[in-house]
Amino acid sequence: MNKIALIIILGAFALVALIYFAFDGIAPNRDFPTAETVQIDKKWDMPILLEEISGISWIDEERIACVEDEEAIIFIYNTKTSSIEKQIAFGEDGDYEGIAVVENDAFVLRSDGTLFEIQNYRQDSITVNEFAIGLPPEYNFEGIAYDKRKNRLLLSIKDKAGNESKPVYAFNLKTKKIAEKPAFEIQYSDPAFKILEQEINHQIIRPSEITVHPKNGDIYILDATNPKLLILNSQGKIKKLHVFKEEQFGQPEGLTFDAAGNLYISNEGAGGLGNILKVTLDKN
Repeated sequence: MNKIALIIILGAFALVALIYFAFDGIAPNRDFPTAETVQIDKKWDMPILLEEISGISWIDEERIACVEDEEAIIFIYNTKTSSIEKQIAFGEDGDYEGIAVVENDAFVLRSDGTLFEIQNYRQDSITVNEFAIGLPPEYNFEGIAYDKRKNRLLLSIKDKAGNESKPVYAFNLKTKKIAEKPAFEIQYSDPAFKILEQEINHQIIRPSEITVHPKNGDIYILDATNPKLLILNSQGKIKKLHVFKEEQFGQPEGLTFDAAGNLYISNEGAGGLGNILKVTLDKN
């Protein structure tokens, strides 16, 4: 083998290794069994205003409430007309990562952990209350869910946390205070993560959104970095991990269920159009 050929071969191996570690130890083209069971039932391409759609919450049979990364605006998206039918401004520009609709009110989460309560959010006159929940802003909050059974909001953390687990906190909707101790913690060493063949650290799960199944109370946690969906029971114990195909889920940031238990996932546009997908996880 001549010197030039050897250099080419070594360069190719180096490139493969670089790509592999850039994806936190997950080869981007690797096939996972759970990826083959995911079915996209319907797709809505978002208008340019929602290119960076970062959170969604089901309202009714026709409408989904949405937020995007940069503006303090709730967008009411109509799935029947495939258009934005209303915009509700509630504050100043910032990094808004999630929304949870609680009856007539909406709660929007900013990445520093600040919560905004928009009372009567669909009316012409709204009232906005702001709650600084008192947790370190470097946690980088990216998920919010309404847990109706326990009258609370669940808040998930994307980045910094403990060396062995990542906490999910609960905000009490009656007292409007956050519990000092986490509602539960995601253990990095859980056997569900073994299929990733990834180093056991805080990057093994980086939540971008969280939601609660309306029928059984299971908790669903989305990860946009290496697209996947973690399913836990109502006590926070992991039941299953779905790893997605990146060609289907480019940057999944939003997650919600309709009243019947159908799952919807939104993706940021990443230079193109954002979208909302109606998804079946375990197709026959």
